[in-house]
Amino acid sequence: MSRYVIFGAGGRAGRRAVAEARRRGHQVTAVVRDPARYDGPADDGVRVAAGDVTDAADVAALAAGHDAAINTAAVIGSDTFFSDAARALVKGLRQAGVDRLVAVGIATLLPGPDGILLLDVPGFPAEFRPFCLAHAAGLEVLRAEGGGLDWVYVSPAGDFDHEGERSGRYEVREHGDMALRVSYADFAIVLLDEAESPRHRGGHLAVT
Repeated sequence: MSRYVIFGAGGRAGRRAVAEARRRGHQVTAVVRDPARYDGPADDGVRVAAGDVTDAADVAALAAGHDAAINTAAVIGSDTFFSDAARALVKGLRQAGVDRLVAVGIATLLPGPDGILLLDVPGFPAEFRPFCLAHAAGLEVLRAEGGGLDWVYVSPAGDFDHEGERSGRYEVREHGDMALRVSYADFAIVLLDEAESPRHRGGHLAVT
């Protein structure tokens, strides 16, 4: 049994990550902005805590004593949330003595088979570009400042199947393809596999 701290535990990916961790018998600290609004898995193995993933002191305090951290937190409409969160996680996890970080990202930062980032493909919707660039800034912080931290950035190879069930399977892909889908429950399997037994380090892991 291990102990994991999961930031953004109230979101769709976060709730599934908590459930998958409990399925495996692990203890979880589920970090949310407002515990009163948390509607994810709740049992004796889940401690729900208020916290701000962009605050290094919060990260350090909440992560202390855990074996790994999983960050699923996301905010739409902020240019700095993902970069602020990445810096706080790098600093706070070091202070807490937690070496492993599994961070959730997006497929648009992946290259397609032609080597062009999905974000830069002609016709990409302009309204989604700021959110993607904010994610990219967070990934760049991990690459530039995450030395010494055992991190991996995990995303669907395409998008989520919002109604998909848990199949118990997933595949790793080298390229992005927006036609591909993965359920949140299967995506959670990836997050916990990488937290338990890290196989990918310091890069962008794409799964479907």
